[in-house]
Amino acid sequence: MMLSRAKPAVGGDVQHTDKRKKKGRKIPKLEELLSQRDFTGAITLLEFKRHVGEQEEDTNLWIGYCAFHLGDYKRALEEYENATKEENCNSDVWVNLACTYFFLGMYKQAEAAGFKASKSRLQNRLLFHLAHKFNDEKKLMSFHQNLQDVTEDQLSLASIHYMRSHYQEAIDIYKRILLDNREYLALNVYVALCYYKLDYYDVSQEVLAVYLQQIPDSTIALNLKACNHFRLYNGKAAEAELKSLMDNASSSFEFAKELIRHNLVVFRGGEGALQVLPPLVDVIPEARLNLVIYYLRQDDVQEAYNLIKDLEPTTPQRDHMKIAQQFFQLVGGSASECDTIPGRQCMASCFFLLKQFDDVLIYLNSFKSYFYNDDIFNFNYAQAKAATGNTSEAEEVFLLIQSEKMKNDYIYLSWLARCYIMNKKPRLAWELYLKMETSGESFSLLQLIANDCYKMGQFYYSAKAFDVLERLDPNPQYWEGKRGACVGIFQMILAGREPKETLREVIHLLRSTGNTQVEYIIRIMKKWAKENRVPI
Repeated sequence: MMLSRAKPAVGGDVQHTDKRKKKGRKIPKLEELLSQRDFTGAITLLEFKRHVGEQEEDTNLWIGYCAFHLGDYKRALEEYENATKEENCNSDVWVNLACTYFFLGMYKQAEAAGFKASKSRLQNRLLFHLAHKFNDEKKLMSFHQNLQDVTEDQLSLASIHYMRSHYQEAIDIYKRILLDNREYLALNVYVALCYYKLDYYDVSQEVLAVYLQQIPDSTIALNLKACNHFRLYNGKAAEAELKSLMDNASSSFEFAKELIRHNLVVFRGGEGALQVLPPLVDVIPEARLNLVIYYLRQDDVQEAYNLIKDLEPTTPQRDHMKIAQQFFQLVGGSASECDTIPGRQCMASCFFLLKQFDDVLIYLNSFKSYFYNDDIFNFNYAQAKAATGNTSEAEEVFLLIQSEKMKNDYIYLSWLARCYIMNKKPRLAWELYLKMETSGESFSLLQLIANDCYKMGQFYYSAKAFDVLERLDPNPQYWEGKRGACVGIFQMILAGREPKETLREVIHLLRSTGNTQVEYIIRIMKKWAKENRVPI
């Protein structure tokens, strides 16, 4: 948000006294260039006059003013600092210098320069914003009380509301000003930005279109339009919106170049994150969060943690889980976030950690249309579905996931295997195990298949799983499980619910055990097979 919509004060109007007539093309006047917001042209004219010795009294202030509005804050700083060294320094120079320090992120210097300036509404707005930056609530309220019901002060208040995530309050101010000042087109961009933050992307697009009809090449507006497309559609659609902007780079593009580079990383699913995001961590607030997300997706949890917490964790994991749940609830239940998608995601995460999956689904269902192709959303959604017993839908959602890394994760495999078993597809669960390399995770999946299939009366695959478990670990409980499953298969054969030919494999499974009970069981099975002419 801009510090102020007002132009920095630089003293009285400049009077042009050059009345010499010139042949050929007429040299434009400074006032004309400024009224057209042609700051590049204005700087060129001022530098030319300075070069030929026609410099006017406040040339350096005007050059600083133009450089400031072009986003060239270093050039503006140079001009204003030089101006402070002159005799009879205009007091307005200090507030302009302070504004320049502010936009360079030099907040301490901005405050020092601001206090040297004469008292004015601009000085108060500057100190108001600095109090926010320093998180000084006492000073913030003090400067807040000095704000007046004038456009510039109200816009400054709206920007603070925005930065404190009070988006509806900011919208109310912008709309009130727009009612009396329809020509303030840029306010439509700010309103659109607030709606974007509230996750009303369609509304944001409608408001933004009003501005783009008049200013179709605005870098900031086109970037916001691209962000809306990213939320409404996908990264490719968003990047397409920025293509013409990048092809026709202008001074305004240079002003927002880092912002666009940041967003292209997001639009491309994290491509180039390590090259682009680290230098922007302290420049663009979202850069730190997106870098954390990138590290989390790479399973580099420690790097992600280091970005947001300097100290190493000292409390047990269970405490961290409780703290995480409380923080999710704090954000999701806050007035500014409760109706936003991130707020609902936080509440879903809170209930997920509390294992209240019916509540998880209430929140996830409220915004699932925005995340149909999002693997992480589908992973969480499918787990919640399965945990509430809806394994049929859970299976469908698990199979929508495209990420190979996620599909090789044990949590994914175990949940999908459980869904297959509950949906009477035990063979598919067994095939998941066969594709795994021997490990502690494959052993755990075998235990899941063995026990869940037994519980569901799918004794054939339960017996196969218990057989492998017994050979890997001669634990008596695995023999007992295999024995019960084999007897269960025999009962199903007797009832005509399992092919008679399966008996041969059952006997083979039993013979792989050295338990004394095996021969007695096999003898009974063989006797039945002989009486019923079943080859074994």
